[in-house]
Amino acid sequence: MGFADLVMFYVVTGISLRWIATAAAAGPSSIVIWIGVWLCFYVPLALSVLELSSRYPQEGGLYVWSKRAFGDFSGFMSGWTYWTSNLPYFPAVLYFAASNLLFVGGSRWAHLSNSKSYYMWFSILALAGITVMNVVGLNIGKWLHNIGSFGMWMPVVILVVMGVYAWKSFGSATSFTIEKLIPSTHLKDILFWATLSYAFGGCETGSFMADEIKDSRRTIPRAVLFAGLIVTFCYIGGTIAVLLALPSSEVSDLQGLMQAISKTALRVGWFSVIPVSALLIAVSNLGAAGGFLSSVARLPFVAGLDRFLPPSFGKLHPRWGTPYVSLYVQLLAGILFVFLGQAGTSVKGAYDVLVSMGIITYFIPYLYVFASMFKVQKEPAGPEVIRVPGGKPVGRFIACVGFATTSFTIALSLVPSPDEANKLLAVIKVVGLSGVLLGTGWLLYFLGNRKRNASASTV
Repeated sequence: MGFADLVMFYVVTGISLRWIATAAAAGPSSIVIWIGVWLCFYVPLALSVLELSSRYPQEGGLYVWSKRAFGDFSGFMSGWTYWTSNLPYFPAVLYFAASNLLFVGGSRWAHLSNSKSYYMWFSILALAGITVMNVVGLNIGKWLHNIGSFGMWMPVVILVVMGVYAWKSFGSATSFTIEKLIPSTHLKDILFWATLSYAFGGCETGSFMADEIKDSRRTIPRAVLFAGLIVTFCYIGGTIAVLLALPSSEVSDLQGLMQAISKTALRVGWFSVIPVSALLIAVSNLGAAGGFLSSVARLPFVAGLDRFLPPSFGKLHPRWGTPYVSLYVQLLAGILFVFLGQAGTSVKGAYDVLVSMGIITYFIPYLYVFASMFKVQKEPAGPEVIRVPGGKPVGRFIACVGFATTSFTIALSLVPSPDEANKLLAVIKVVGLSGVLLGTGWLLYFLGNRKRNASASTV
């Protein structure tokens, strides 16, 4: 992968159009929250990735960083939780793709919007197709990332153009007063802050595939900075455009972006934009799923090489040279989570549970990243290391800010959505399934480490 490929990879894994709808549903104050989350989470994360990836450019990313800073157990658990965080992530992002795809068929497909079987089968078939592409190789799988990258920012551009046009022609659907821009501190209004933090994750993904990136030590930092500008513009610009077209009360998590595009297109007479945008959004989320699947598959691969997981995880496909065992296991686990997330709840309830689980397990590795960033400040840095401007004091400060934001985000994710009918079941599923994932990781490490030590003692 070259610079352009990596930028498109970061865009498709860094932008999730579903969070634009979530932010718009909270009203104009979400714009201020976007800026706050960008300062308190994305900037510390991006700067940490820049320095850590230049210090340790080996394939494995945060697995390697945590291992170097705190030892084998921390390395394994950071990699394990990051890998397992994608198990609920895949069905969640594919549910979003499936919901927006319905706009391609218009009223003919509208009856499927509450069909559990439609969402489940779409997720399963999409996961299978993406897995096969990545088993064949990153040179094939990267085309899905590249196409998905185009599908990520193009609907935002369409929406911004139509939103400005509608605003000039009909006026704004939302009032952007100072009072409405001030974030509310009510529990119902701050729960989505965790989701906005989740939206800014992803700039660490390229480091997992460092061995497949040309001159990774130089390419990764440049791509992170360039892609970060695109990600930030899409989130803030997209949220403003949605609110220009729709009142926040009419925006939903699953279809809010397409609702805004559809309503604006009908107002300005651009009817052909609706199915095109819906298809682009669906493809973009398939690309995002493919991007994360291809990158995080390297985590159990390096753990297999270190003998913390069965050695088969460290095997490469004899023809295509890909970690096919890890990819297939991830496919089967992702399908399992499609069923677990949907059990006993509505489509919307399943989506909320999957998002909460994804945030918790996804953010635990970030605790390791920021802790590693803090610890490496006492180590000498060679001329090839890209240091944070300001040196050690600034490096430690951003690590502390990022760690605190991450901890707060995890805490918020434990609180169920106010409109969840069965709150106790939702909490049990989120906490219970997250606990199972963590406990399984600890058990695998314990067994793998004991077996590795036994093998070493017999040599």
